[in-house]
Amino acid sequence: MEEIGIVIVGGGIAGLATSLALHRKGIKSVVLERAEKVRSEGAGIGTLTNGWRALDQLGVSDRLRLTSNLIHKARTMLIEDGKKKREFVLNIKDEARCIRRNDLVDALADALPDGTIRLNSQIVSIQEDEITSFPIVHLSNGNTIKAKVLIGCDGANSIVSDYLRLGPIKAFACRAVRGFTNYPNGHGFPHELLRMKTGNVLVGRLPLNDNQVFWFVVHMQDSQHNGKDQKSIANVTLKWVDKLSEDWKEMVKRCDVESLTLTHLRYRSPWEIMFGKFRRGTVTVAGDAMHVMGPFLGQGGSAALEDAVVLARCLARKLGPDHGDLLKDCSVKSIGEAIDEYVSERRMRLVGLSTQTYLTGRSLQTQSMVVRIMFIVLLVLLFGRDQIHHTKYDCGRL
Repeated sequence: MEEIGIVIVGGGIAGLATSLALHRKGIKSVVLERAEKVRSEGAGIGTLTNGWRALDQLGVSDRLRLTSNLIHKARTMLIEDGKKKREFVLNIKDEARCIRRNDLVDALADALPDGTIRLNSQIVSIQEDEITSFPIVHLSNGNTIKAKVLIGCDGANSIVSDYLRLGPIKAFACRAVRGFTNYPNGHGFPHELLRMKTGNVLVGRLPLNDNQVFWFVVHMQDSQHNGKDQKSIANVTLKWVDKLSEDWKEMVKRCDVESLTLTHLRYRSPWEIMFGKFRRGTVTVAGDAMHVMGPFLGQGGSAALEDAVVLARCLARKLGPDHGDLLKDCSVKSIGEAIDEYVSERRMRLVGLSTQTYLTGRSLQTQSMVVRIMFIVLLVLLFGRDQIHHTKYDCGRL
């Protein structure tokens, strides 16, 4: 049985960011990724001020700024019967950019020491050592690892969150398609986030630079299409935008088909984040495994980056960089105290984000004007008139 100090399950944004944050604090970790390569597939991630503050702490922000332009404005339009009924415009004073997911993943992975990431390493079960109470991880290849700390960053279908006995995640009755479209001669769109809601369809576009646009299409009621391959996802999306203007239809027609992803939007309920037990012994979670949420605030990726900074900071305060690879002098008690500090610091931040995301999603999804107004009133009562206050959050220094 191999012994490792800190094991991180999942080589996505949360897992790589957590490993990098620990590395910058002088603490080694191993990332177990089930795929044959680091998962860089996917589309764009809207990254707001709070996300850039976390990226600054991780030391990869300057590299990412080179490939993404600033977003200066956010516009939301409500369309009825083909005519604009309502429009909300927000000028963005702080930093907001859209970055490619693969650019972010590559930047995080490249900053890690060689040998940190182990590919083709899928965990199948976790058990607690009867003598030491540390977790033992069993892999599909038959290998076994005893860890002092186990951090689950393995997404919405997390084996680690199951081990923590967290409740099952829930699903919105809608699906989303995300993709990129390249315009070799320039797209001519202003550098703003534009969202349009018409009927059961919510669409949005966000330029990365002068030639590339990230876009998404959310169908609020269509839960039938699974998108078995990239071509079928493109055909489904074209069907969803059939009643929109030509520039939207053209954007889907000209898209990079390989960039398309179709997902059933899911979330962990705010009350479960409020009361959930995110530690069992020396095991915890971060990223979507902890707080998967809908994309309606654009905070999923940034929240995962915040998790990484806070978790590494809390562990470093208790463990320090001088315990060696195996953390030999660290007890279950000291590690547990560090994880409890992390959970305590993150809990109310995540409750706020998940609640605002949930209410925003429900207000967009409902067909009833009365119900929509009720959700909007709740949003104002809970979060005030500054509905983007969540972007000003600072997770602090690493």
